[in-house]
Amino acid sequence: MLQRYLPMLSWLNSYDRTAFSQDAIAAVIVTVMLIPQSLAYALLAGLPPQVGLYASILPLIVYALFASSRTLSVGPVAVISLMTAAAVGQLGLNTMEETVKAAMALAFISGLMLIVMGMLRLGMLANFLSHPVISGFITASGILIAASQLRHLLGIDASGHTLLDITSSLSAQWHLIHGPTLLMGASALTLLLLLRWQFKPMLIRLGCPPNAAQLLAKTGPVVAVIATGTITFLAGLEEIGIAVVGHIPAGLPSSSLPMFDQHIWQQLFVSALLISVIGFVESVSVAQTLAAKRRQHIHPNQELIGLGGANLASAVSGGFPVTGGFSRSVVNFDAGAHTPAAGLFTAIGIAIAALWLTPLLYFLPKATLAATIIVAVLSLLDFRAMQRTWHYSRSDFAAMFATIVMTLVYGVEIGISSGVSLSIVLFLHRTSRPHNAVVGRVPGTEHFRNVDRVVVETDTHILTIRVDESLYFANARYLEELVTKKVAANPAIKHLILMCPAVNWIDASALESLEAINQRLKDSGVSLHLSEIKGPVMDQLQRSDFLTQLTGRVFMSQYEAWCYLRHGPDGCQCGSA
Repeated sequence: MLQRYLPMLSWLNSYDRTAFSQDAIAAVIVTVMLIPQSLAYALLAGLPPQVGLYASILPLIVYALFASSRTLSVGPVAVISLMTAAAVGQLGLNTMEETVKAAMALAFISGLMLIVMGMLRLGMLANFLSHPVISGFITASGILIAASQLRHLLGIDASGHTLLDITSSLSAQWHLIHGPTLLMGASALTLLLLLRWQFKPMLIRLGCPPNAAQLLAKTGPVVAVIATGTITFLAGLEEIGIAVVGHIPAGLPSSSLPMFDQHIWQQLFVSALLISVIGFVESVSVAQTLAAKRRQHIHPNQELIGLGGANLASAVSGGFPVTGGFSRSVVNFDAGAHTPAAGLFTAIGIAIAALWLTPLLYFLPKATLAATIIVAVLSLLDFRAMQRTWHYSRSDFAAMFATIVMTLVYGVEIGISSGVSLSIVLFLHRTSRPHNAVVGRVPGTEHFRNVDRVVVETDTHILTIRVDESLYFANARYLEELVTKKVAANPAIKHLILMCPAVNWIDASALESLEAINQRLKDSGVSLHLSEIKGPVMDQLQRSDFLTQLTGRVFMSQYEAWCYLRHGPDGCQCGSA
C-alpha cells in the first residue's frame, strides 16, 4: 500500500552504483538542455526568466517521489507556457509581481485539481480527449507560439494571444524592425536549424557513435546561447539596442504562497482545469510510450498525483504550471536514465545554475531565446496528421480543423474547448443512429451476416436485426422507429430477434424503449426475442421487470434462436436446412 502512493520505494531498495551512474549522466545532459529551455519558456509565459529556473527545481524533486514513470522529465513546456500567458494575461494585472503571483496561483489550482483527480481515480479522463483534437490543438498552439516570438526576432514591441492579434500588432509596427536584432535572431535561428539537422550526421561521419551523436545534437540550444551571448558581450551589442535577458537574481527560490484572491481564483479556474487536463494527457502519453520500450508500466492515477504534487511545489517555490516534456523525456530516456533519481539530480544541476551561473546569462539576447522556442515547437506542427485524418474520418477531421481554427482565431482556451465540444456532439450524432443490419444465416454454418452483403438464408416469419451499438438515450427512439418500420413492411413476421453482440450497456431510456417495442409488437401479434446478450447487460435487465414482460425468449446465441424458432425446442435440423 505504501509503495502504491510512494512509487520511489519500489526502486530505492535495489538502487545501486550502476543505476546511480546512469541517472547522473542523464541528469547532466538534461540539465544542459533544460537551462535555456526554462528561461525561454518563462519568457513565453510572460514571466521573468528566473521563474523558469524556479519551476525546474522543486517540482522535479516532488515528481520523483510520487510518480510512477521512471523516465518522464517534468518542467516548463511550450504549450502549457502559452496557456499560462493567455490565462494570466486576461487578468489585466499591473505589475510583474502580481503577474508572477497569479502564475503561482494557477499552478497551485492546477496542482490541487490533479491531486483530487488522482485520488478519485480519474486517470481515464485522458480518454475523453480525442487524438485529432489534441493533435489539432498542439499544431495550432505551435503556430501561435512561433508567431508570438517573432517580436523578439524583429526587435519590436508587439502583443496578442491570437494569430489575428499578433499579426495585426506586427503589421502595425513593421517599420520599427530593429536591424541588428533581426540579424542576431536570424543567425541564432539558422545556427539552431543547422545543429538540429546537420550536427548529428556530421558527428557520425567523424566517428561518433550514433547514440552519443543524437544526445550531443540535443545540446544545440546551449551552443547558440554560448555563442550569441559571448558575441553580444564582446561586441557590446546591448549598447546598439539588442535586447538581452539582463540581470537574473542569483539564488534559490524562497518559499512563498500564491495569491489567495477569490476573484482571481474564479477567473483562473477554467484555465487551470484545461492546463491540468492537457498537461496530464501530454505527460501520460509520453510516459506510456517510454515505459513500453522497457516493458515497464505506469499508473495514470498515480501520475495525476505526481504531476499535482509537482505543480503545488512549483506554486510554493515561485514557479508556474509544469508537466512532462516530450523532448526532455526522450533525451532523459536515450541518455540512459534508470530511475526518477535522474530528476532529482537534474534539480540539483538547475539549483547550481540558479546559484552561480545566472551572471553569465546577462548578455544572452532575447532573440536567441525566441529562436530556441521557434525551433523547439517545430516538432509540434503535424500537418500530415490533418491529411491522414481527412482520408480516414471526415468527422474527426472536422473536430481537428475546428480546433485549429478556433485556437488561432480566439485563443487556446476557446480552441480546446471548441474541439472537445465538437467531438462530443459528433459522437452523439454518430451513435444516435447506430449501425444495424438485417441478418440471415450463412448456409451450412452457425454464422449470421448482413443480407445486403452476403448470400444468406432467411425465413419469412423471422426477422433478425443486429444492433451494433450500445443503447442509450440518444439512440433509443431511433431503435423504436427502426423496428416499427421493419415490422410494418413485412406483415408475415411472427418473430423479431434483436441480436445484441455489440451492446455493452442499456440505460434507463433505452430500457423504456425496449418495453415500448415489446408492447407494440405484442399488440401486432409479433414476439420479441433477444440473442447474444452480454453478461453485464443481462444483469442490468434482470434488475428490471422487462424480462418477465418479454413476449419471447432470451437466447444464448443467434444460432440457438434460429433453430428454436424454426424447428421448436425438441429438434434442431439447421445442418440440413
